[in-house]
Amino acid sequence: MRKTAACIILLFAGLITVNAQPVTYRTVAPVIFNKCATCHRAGDAAPFSLTSYPDVRKRISFIKKVITDGYMPPWRADARYRDFANHRLLTEGEKQLLLQWIDNNAPEGTNNAPDGGHEDQVEARRSLLQVTGWYRKPDLTMKLDSAFTVKGDNTERFIVFKLPFEFSEEHSIEAIEFFTNNKKIIHHANYGFYEIADTAVDIGGGPRLVNSADDDRRRPDPYGLYKKKMTYYTGWIPGTSVESYPNDFGWVMPKRGVLLITTHYSASALDEQSIVGVNLFFRKGAVRRPVQIISLGSGGVAESDISPPFFIPRDRVSTFHLKVKTKDEQSLLAVWPHMHLLGKEFFAYAVTPAGDTIHLVHIPDWDFRWQELYKFKNLIRIPKGSVINMDCTYDNTANNPFNPNAPPEGVFSVGDMSSKNEMMTLLLIYVPYREGDEQMVL
Repeated sequence: MRKTAACIILLFAGLITVNAQPVTYRTVAPVIFNKCATCHRAGDAAPFSLTSYPDVRKRISFIKKVITDGYMPPWRADARYRDFANHRLLTEGEKQLLLQWIDNNAPEGTNNAPDGGHEDQVEARRSLLQVTGWYRKPDLTMKLDSAFTVKGDNTERFIVFKLPFEFSEEHSIEAIEFFTNNKKIIHHANYGFYEIADTAVDIGGGPRLVNSADDDRRRPDPYGLYKKKMTYYTGWIPGTSVESYPNDFGWVMPKRGVLLITTHYSASALDEQSIVGVNLFFRKGAVRRPVQIISLGSGGVAESDISPPFFIPRDRVSTFHLKVKTKDEQSLLAVWPHMHLLGKEFFAYAVTPAGDTIHLVHIPDWDFRWQELYKFKNLIRIPKGSVINMDCTYDNTANNPFNPNAPPEGVFSVGDMSSKNEMMTLLLIYVPYREGDEQMVL
């Protein structure tokens, strides 16, 4: 048994191939769960589930092709520029393990097989993937109590949902995950937690949802009363996994307030039912390092400083730049680049006051369908006075197969936008710097 375990460890490191023992589903299931099923699960963005043996078995020819071609699992960041802790690509050992299993007609295996000891872990992980992409069940799921109907009239919609909450105590948050029954119809979602300690404010009052379409945004915000004290703000875009925080990092959910979820629904030809919310994972201990998020660029800080002005002319490939000086010393946990369908390449780096360059992220071949919150392996120190640089290229020509306009049209940025407009945004997830942070492994 120890010899088998040692062989599996060496194989996952890419040092040997499996010859001595038959490879079964019980052997490959951990790879499939960790690298595939976080998206290929019920209700997620992928078109089919891979959380059980029958799911996987009927698609082994397809799986072999996409992993041989390198099309799956999707990962757009250039690892030579900066590698990340949540790197999703298969190692060579994992790839060869899957291919060997498929070429042997993908046997399932049983408890009596040499690898049968994985049975309990396989079933537990499969069960978890029905409700979350993380390693354990959420402590709390906040969601709509009834479905919202997305009309099948080929119109994009921005809907803001309000979910009030009231607890007996605060909760330390170690992870958060966007929840929905149908991710395929959602372009993106942003959501914020707002504390409302004043009991004179009725958190259950007002509308359940607001249609925040482009043509009515000059009207007074019906939720403005609730937005005076924001606790935490984040979001979901296609490809994003669970947002989690290590050690004693996190944020504190107040006793009382509202969760506001701004959901951008893609145009649909058929009526669809949508329930949105969040999965929350509580930390047992106190949060000693409060996590913060700042958004740079289009729709965020220094939007007007994008150079040249953020108008993308038709029939051209154009590059835009942004420089933002940091006011405080920061330790970065993760970065979150964002563009839309015209995006071609995304560069982000910091230049310190001493002239040193810190690589943040490079997406050489942008694909709106596969975005990610990129998590660093170590905390990245950004000294006070450093300049965050963003260099972003857009292809607004007929050669871009994702161009939403045919023929191409000039596109510009005006805050929150539909997919036919554009964004040039970088979110930084960070904590205030402490001495020694740069040695901390996340």
